[in-house]
Amino acid sequence: MSRWRYFARRLLLSIPVLIFGATITFVVIRMGPLDPVAAILGPTGDPQAYNRIQDQLGLNQPLWQQYIDYMTNMFTLQLGDSWVLRPDTSAYSLIVEYAPYTIWLGFWSVLIALFVGIPLGFYAGLNPNTWSDYTASFGGIVWRAMPNFWLAVILTEVLSQSGGYLFGFDWENWLVPVSVIGRPDLSNLFNPDILFPAIKKTAPAALVLGSASMGNEMRIGRTAVLETVNSNFIETARAKGVPPRSLVWKHIFRNALIPLVPIITGEAYLLIGGAVLVETVFSIKGIGYLFFQAVIQGDLPLVGSLMFIFILLVVIINILQDFLYTIIDPRVGYDGGS
Repeated sequence: MSRWRYFARRLLLSIPVLIFGATITFVVIRMGPLDPVAAILGPTGDPQAYNRIQDQLGLNQPLWQQYIDYMTNMFTLQLGDSWVLRPDTSAYSLIVEYAPYTIWLGFWSVLIALFVGIPLGFYAGLNPNTWSDYTASFGGIVWRAMPNFWLAVILTEVLSQSGGYLFGFDWENWLVPVSVIGRPDLSNLFNPDILFPAIKKTAPAALVLGSASMGNEMRIGRTAVLETVNSNFIETARAKGVPPRSLVWKHIFRNALIPLVPIITGEAYLLIGGAVLVETVFSIKGIGYLFFQAVIQGDLPLVGSLMFIFILLVVIINILQDFLYTIIDPRVGYDGGS
């Protein structure tokens, strides 16, 4: 099977996954405790107004009709309007407004995980049973073990009062003055006066969001390098006189990257799930914060639209992951491949 036929098959298989995910989302938001009418009326709403708003929102229609409308709207990308958070504002507009902050946060958290976790793991794997290996492994376990929400609260407390905790080092006034909590200014990232404060303001949240992934990449990178170093083809390459530098860069690193692909692409799931907590603690107000507010206020169309977008992202990332496999390991996707 060619690479492109393999890719096309993955695309076709993603359709039932999307249908299943959207169906589960509909069942959860319609059968769950979310009540947008009560959120709109507040605690003093009268029953007549309650029934009138239910009719206006179409919540009195048969459930099968609501399901067909929901699925049709989602698969034609008609995301509808917010009912509670910002009435009559389209979900698309809200996503466009909030998404840049989540993308900015996600970019730095992935960058931290990639450029700290993988080099540390590879270094530990190339120098097994040394003090540097023990230090890196211990650091990876500690980072992996700390829950995002706990680390976010601790880091917020320490950095906002760093003068007392860090021997006089004042994080908020170091280099450029920024507060620990709040949205970064992303209005013009080509301007250094805006870019540097935006990076500094996002750094603590990015460190928290990328911490678990960084620990995973460190641990799996170390194991992958150790397994590759002890493989028969590496021994053969050594026997043939391949220089150590070529052995590491051309043979060991490339093969050790294969088990890291699902970990790296899996960071997207971490961003989707972890961003809700991290953005709320750091008050960054991206998509995760928007989703959290939509859930607690019972904004059904917004919750349903955001969930569908999250599912769509996960499916796309899975397809990209499969495609990356075919590039790193050409055996995948061809006859006899997985």
